[in-house]
Amino acid sequence: MTDLFNPLLSLKEGRWFKLICGASFQHLPAVRSLTLAYTLAGADCIDVAADPAVIVAAQAGLQAAEILGAAARKRGFLYQGRPLLMVSLNDGEDPHFRKAEFDSTQCPPECSRPCEGICPAQAITFNSIKYNKAGVLSEKCYGCGRCLPVCPYDNIEAVSYATDNGAIAPLILKSGVDAVEIHTTVGRLAEFKRLWQTISPYVEHLKLVAISCPDGKEVIDYLHSLYDAISPLHCVNIWQTDGRSMSGDIGSGTTLAAVKFGSKVLRANLPGYVQLAGGTNSYTVPKSKAMGLLKELTTQTSVKMRENGLVSFTSRSSSGKSIAGVAYGSYARKLLLPVLEQLEPKEVNLENVGVAAKLEEKPALLWQAVSLANELVSQLKYQEHQ
Repeated sequence: MTDLFNPLLSLKEGRWFKLICGASFQHLPAVRSLTLAYTLAGADCIDVAADPAVIVAAQAGLQAAEILGAAARKRGFLYQGRPLLMVSLNDGEDPHFRKAEFDSTQCPPECSRPCEGICPAQAITFNSIKYNKAGVLSEKCYGCGRCLPVCPYDNIEAVSYATDNGAIAPLILKSGVDAVEIHTTVGRLAEFKRLWQTISPYVEHLKLVAISCPDGKEVIDYLHSLYDAISPLHCVNIWQTDGRSMSGDIGSGTTLAAVKFGSKVLRANLPGYVQLAGGTNSYTVPKSKAMGLLKELTTQTSVKMRENGLVSFTSRSSSGKSIAGVAYGSYARKLLLPVLEQLEPKEVNLENVGVAAKLEEKPALLWQAVSLANELVSQLKYQEHQ
């Protein structure tokens, strides 16, 4: 099956789907379950934190998917093989690489705790026996920052962190990582070059390098400078147009910034592929298609191919400039949150701390999760030409 499925072909065909688990997201059971469900639904890439434990959790999800792949295809899902495993790095301060922190003992008893309700990751808790703590559950926090402005006592702060460059090389070499994404922003060329100098000796082991950057003044000139810095590059490169970071679950309109920025980068004719991110959700594909940024795909599927879970695609583009795909983060995670919640242990006493169940151990929940993931993945994979 791996010979028949190459995630990089999805880039060429404009149907690349990347799941962003989160550069700061370290909740291992959720990473494993998200990886499993979206892999079975047909994801091309799984992007996780550059943390050895998180990488192991994602790999466990990939291994489980290999076992369940045939069953997924029989159920009509898009699983065709192992997706690329990517880790995210940063060259300086970045909202994706931070976590909220506060001292819950400083919270007045009369506080209505708006932070707890607004957190999309359910990473803030008070008086929970299950977690035996009050405050931010660091492993669940992915740094969206929504709790910061709602605290009436200004008690919450965001703590940022940078990549440990010394850990990068062994991470790439020993952990089976296929791809690296570097988060940067306009004006950090020197910092980017320092990080790249650390990575470059090991790029030959990678299948893909992505650069994620938000829009800004002189951003196109900056991206050209970045390409000069990484050239010559002997693997595929992606420009991730980071629109409105970590906001896709808020509402449909959050995708507009990513789509507009993607269009802007396409017009710049940079070498490599352009992939949307930042505020992406179920509205992203329809909006991109309406703006003429997506290749129009038609499926030509024989009965035998359907039985084997394989699909042949032909692509047509009304113009020569098309995005290669879309990365989904907060929206993709929130979509599966109702399932993931059911896997977590219930409130228990301190002598009997529960352990989250593996998704595949609950078949009904497994296929429910894959079905939910498929709703998003299939938007890119099955675009019927009208």
